[in-house]
Amino acid sequence: MQTATETRHVLNDLILINNDRIAGYEKAIKELKSQDDALSENLDITVLFERMIDESRECRNALGQEVQSMGGEMTDGTMTSGKLYRAWMDVKALFTGKDRHAILESCEAGEDAAQKAYREALEEEDLPHY
Repeated sequence: MQTATETRHVLNDLILINNDRIAGYEKAIKELKSQDDALSENLDITVLFERMIDESRECRNALGQEVQSMGGEMTDGTMTSGKLYRAWMDVKALFTGKDRHAILESCEAGEDAAQKAYREALEEEDLPHY
């Protein structure tokens, strides 16, 4: 079992992942809104992405409360890998366009990375799976 300091570190990493997720979905919404047919064709996934942002905020806040209850301080900002991911979305958009499919594909890759990070944190910390 890890020490409280190590556990807080892992929880703060998960907070950063949620911050990356928020920033990624905000970027995706911005890309969708820049399309000519944004209001009609993309309303459904814009609403979905807004729900994902809300979910990430709730997760981040719950993790932050746990960090604080352990005597730590909740981190802010994003991870370098998240910044690289969003930069990759920019580069990819230059070559493939900012169409609905490309944006969804990028978000799916981000979700896969977030799920992997959560699984690894749970295994590393032997934390309960909720």
